[in-house]
Amino acid sequence: MRAVILIPAVKDPRPLTTEPLALDLVNTEWLQDGVRRDLLAEPGGVENWLAAAGHPGAPAGATALAALRDARAAIRAVVARRDDAAALNAVLAHGRLSERLAPGGPERGLEVDAEHWRVPWLAAQNLLELLRAGPDRVRRCANDACILHFYDASHGGRRQWCSMASCGNRAKARRHYERSRDAQ
Repeated sequence: MRAVILIPAVKDPRPLTTEPLALDLVNTEWLQDGVRRDLLAEPGGVENWLAAAGHPGAPAGATALAALRDARAAIRAVVARRDDAAALNAVLAHGRLSERLAPGGPERGLEVDAEHWRVPWLAAQNLLELLRAGPDRVRRCANDACILHFYDASHGGRRQWCSMASCGNRAKARRHYERSRDAQ
């Protein structure tokens, strides 16, 4: 009988983990107690993020890390409205969608220069989808002390915070304090 070793799942330390792939990659950097953290720089962080993003087993070595960082920087530049199309296009140049008619019907596949570009390419391509769907809905949290980004999928398109539980509540508490202080 073979022994089964259970390895506990590593809890994702990031405060926001529910965004589309492109923004989830950007959100691998966040501020915690005023200190910038980078999940991709932490031990096991690349593997942790790949698993959380639905790509367990994807390459996670040095070349994959470099490709992920290139994609993250390119996506961040676009969502920060710096219009750095060249960097994003450089990431997208590492792959292409292919279509063919197979015996079972139409098939679409992804061809990448090297396997370590698969997930970064998918993240860059996901940003294009988000921009097609609603470029004004790709936003940075309204809290000046937060660097997280989100896709506003709300009905009215009025979301301001990465999370009401953290940044939104802080803003509400700050407004309440200012009103009560002004009333005195």
